[in-house]
Amino acid sequence: MKFLLIMHNNPQIWDALTEDERDAVMGGHGAFMETVTKSGELISTAALADPSQSAVVRVRDGIRAVTDGPYLEAKEFLGGYYLVECDSQDRALDLAALIPDAGIDGLGIEVRPVVFAGTADD
Repeated sequence: MKFLLIMHNNPQIWDALTEDERDAVMGGHGAFMETVTKSGELISTAALADPSQSAVVRVRDGIRAVTDGPYLEAKEFLGGYYLVECDSQDRALDLAALIPDAGIDGLGIEVRPVVFAGTADD
């Protein structure tokens, strides 16, 4: 089964961490990627740029409108993800617990089963 392990970021929480705590989180991602690469469970991963660099496209009456920034007024935003393939949801939950963000007060990892995935080769 495929699962998306979704990391949300909250700038207020991130900014409240010490530099050592932030370094530990970032270093922990390297260790996590090594673990899921060695186990063969990692399919892909991506870290996303800050929402200030994003744009939102809406089409109304056939006219495209583009606005800056994220479309939601929220404290948290999608920071990145790991796409994994493992034997069960329990294993996906175990993997999510290894992601260092899961250990930060106020953050967590959303674990969502993938019901469809396609590629350019499909």
